Amino acid sequence: MELIPRPDLPGSAFVVAAAGNVAHKVLYGGLADLRPMPRTLIDDGMLREVYHYRPSAKVVEQGDPVLLVTPLAAPALCFDLRRGCSLVEHFVSNGRPTYLVEYGQVSFRDRNLGMEHWIDEVVPAAIREVSAHAGGRPVHVIGWSLGGVFALLTAADSPDLPIASVTAVGSPFDIKQVPLVAPLRPLLNLTEGGGIINRSYQAMGGAPKPLVKWAFQLSSFQKLVTKPLAIATRLDDQDFLAQLEAVDRFMDNMIAYPGRTFGQLYHRFVRGNALVTGTIDFGDRSISVADITAPVLVFAGDTDGIAPIPAVRTVVPLLTGSKEVRFEVVPGGHLGMLTGRRARGTTWQIMDEWISRWSSDAEEIPTPTARKKNAAARKAPARKTAGKTPAKKAPAKKAANKTAKKTVTKKAAAKKPQRTAASREALGTNPARRYGSAGSRSLSS
Repeated sequence: MELIPRPDLPGSAFVVAAAGNVAHKVLYGGLADLRPMPRTLIDDGMLREVYHYRPSAKVVEQGDPVLLVTPLAAPALCFDLRRGCSLVEHFVSNGRPTYLVEYGQVSFRDRNLGMEHWIDEVVPAAIREVSAHAGGRPVHVIGWSLGGVFALLTAADSPDLPIASVTAVGSPFDIKQVPLVAPLRPLLNLTEGGGIINRSYQAMGGAPKPLVKWAFQLSSFQKLVTKPLAIATRLDDQDFLAQLEAVDRFMDNMIAYPGRTFGQLYHRFVRGNALVTGTIDFGDRSISVADITAPVLVFAGDTDGIAPIPAVRTVVPLLTGSKEVRFEVVPGGHLGMLTGRRARGTTWQIMDEWISRWSSDAEEIPTPTARKKNAAARKAPARKTAGKTPAKKAPAKKAANKTAKKTVTKKAAAKKPQRTAASREALGTNPARRYGSAGSRSLSS
């Protein structure tokens, strides 16, 4: 009996692989390795928990730290989705000091907290604590979705913070460009004053978890509808099925929005499109992203329905005070661009290059590709020595050849840093890169 064989796989092979995956799921409860990366709480406060991920036993932790900033309503699983598709695991395994700030469970008592709490208290306190814990080094701040907005506004409002760079992943600054919101805008304008939406979130103290989950699913409605067919046609693909399990767990762990914060997001962002100019007012002060001096890296996903490319790209020309701004288009939707299977070879590699480029002391944290090359280079001399040990009494001609080879090797080694520097300069503008070159932009002050 043949199920729905894929074109590139014989029917019998498909059936065998699919049966194995189904049996594994039934017997063991799933295919995904959902073990969280081990971490230690180093600081906490009101809706603030700062964690340090324990370094890998195989790699020495070194270099400037990264701080992962979660968005509201989404769990920290976005950065540690599953083994093999975890940004945290990627950084830790490469020896990068890795930290994360999350907010815990939001309850009714937190209903009066606004966005100012995260911009004034949570993110700045996390940055300072991470810098202190890492020996006073500056911090590379990476925020996803609303976490990226928080990171940018914090950097703009507090120029004294020890920030090495800021990375915003899928952070929309022009809500009019979001396809789901544009058709609803005339309806939203009718709810001026005490509309049903206002009364609802005020009564509930915010946006409850089921509503947040529904909104996230609505943004990828087509994928939700076609999901059963996708599973049926890819029952043989263990990695694909494991990713679906991990995403389902992520969706089941959504967190509620505090009431006042939800109101600000609704009125200022959705209805007022306040971020489109790069400036937002809080009480008697204004925060402008033009005041950011740190280097900024901006990512957009090519199939992102929550933060499409035009909505994200809007912030790029607004960052006029930054040392350097880079814009990258990478494969994936809102979550996939951050921690999807293709992110391992696109988003994460670009992050590695960017962080190394803007490290405080030009430290070199090798990428996985560089690690393999370095390992091969270390093994090569050992093999040559072993092969030449018996031939100590070689003629003078061989000795001359050996000297020439060493000279060539030294010249090649001298050229290597130049190639590395060139690859960094090409970040975001390399026409050979499959993703990011067409929509990338580099601005230097």
